[in-house]
Amino acid sequence: MDSVPLRRIDAAAPAPQRDLCTDCGISRTADPHRCGRACQFIRPDYAALETQVHGRVRDAARGDERFFGPYRAMWRARLRAPSAGAQWTGITTRIAERLLETGAVQAVLTMASDAADRWKPVPVLVTRAADLAACRGMKMGHAPLLQLLEPARAQGITRLAVIGIPCQIYALRALEAELGFERLYVIGTPCSDNTSTARYHEFLALMAQQVGTTPAAITYLEFRADYHVELRLADGRRHAIPFLCLPLSQLPADFFPLTCRTCVDYTNVLADITVGYMGGTGEQWLLVRNARGEELLALLGAEVALESPASGGRRAAPVKGFLANTERAAGGLPLRRMPQWLRPLVGWLMPRVGPRGLEFARSRLEMKAIETVIHLRREAPRKVRNMVPPHVWELVRPYGLAPRQDELPPR
Repeated sequence: MDSVPLRRIDAAAPAPQRDLCTDCGISRTADPHRCGRACQFIRPDYAALETQVHGRVRDAARGDERFFGPYRAMWRARLRAPSAGAQWTGITTRIAERLLETGAVQAVLTMASDAADRWKPVPVLVTRAADLAACRGMKMGHAPLLQLLEPARAQGITRLAVIGIPCQIYALRALEAELGFERLYVIGTPCSDNTSTARYHEFLALMAQQVGTTPAAITYLEFRADYHVELRLADGRRHAIPFLCLPLSQLPADFFPLTCRTCVDYTNVLADITVGYMGGTGEQWLLVRNARGEELLALLGAEVALESPASGGRRAAPVKGFLANTERAAGGLPLRRMPQWLRPLVGWLMPRVGPRGLEFARSRLEMKAIETVIHLRREAPRKVRNMVPPHVWELVRPYGLAPRQDELPPR
């Protein structure tokens, strides 16, 4: 079997036109009509797929499942020997390497960087553990990951691991039974606000201007759970910019597409294991969701350090403030901007008194749920009844949002 990649996607090929599409790749396959039953943005059925994948639906009375979906264990985690070039310590890539090293899978379907643009994701099938190092680090933009499922089967691959974001994993799970893989491992990363790679470069340019450098000099960018964005530069310098000081007001209104503003699956609930940062308090955050997820974590053995996640602060006030600002923005009104002199003080206070750890993660889930309802009501009201699942309504109910009669799904 060939080495990485067995096949790369032609990044220049235009995606088929679809309403509310993140180009997960299914529309580019031999049967694009499967989008109708596989797309998260048409008529998602999380209860059915949670039962299919985890053997049960989320239980609101069990831990934080009403926020994060079904899970068996939750950890704050780090590799004891961080991988060079990793976004955090490299847990996601290391799990994939171990799957190939042990022969549990024949290939890993994931993203590498485009040869001409390190920030642009390009789907690849990787068959050698050593080649996964080229897939480390963050990319930004939509990419048709699942288009490579058919080439994988054509290559005789029957045991596959997939690393993907929620909209990709939802479609994968919806079609899993008919794909014909003997063994499928799914490593999910959280996602909420994606954009095109071209638009991301606009943001990079603004960030570079803010710290007095050029976009090409930025080698690393990460939104951290301590209310800062971390930038690393080619010359070794680092900058931590408070969220409140980000140049978001200079971005166009459609910088984030409607799909990402109405996504109802921040934590990738249909993965076997979710590897993110939100509840990690400065380290990675693992949600082990089922037996296969336990198998994936066990592959790391003593390489990974695990501890219980922490939590602190209260989310109610920040979430209410987010609700008010989102309602104003959706209504075309200017946001209430904090005075410039006050921002450094609030930026200093938020990591100390604002929601932290799991409370930070809960606040982000509630904010995303609020954003979904408000933006769908304004821009695609007929889709509310089919796109907003019951668990999302439960997250927004404490903030005065409830489904109207015409927003309830048909019986």
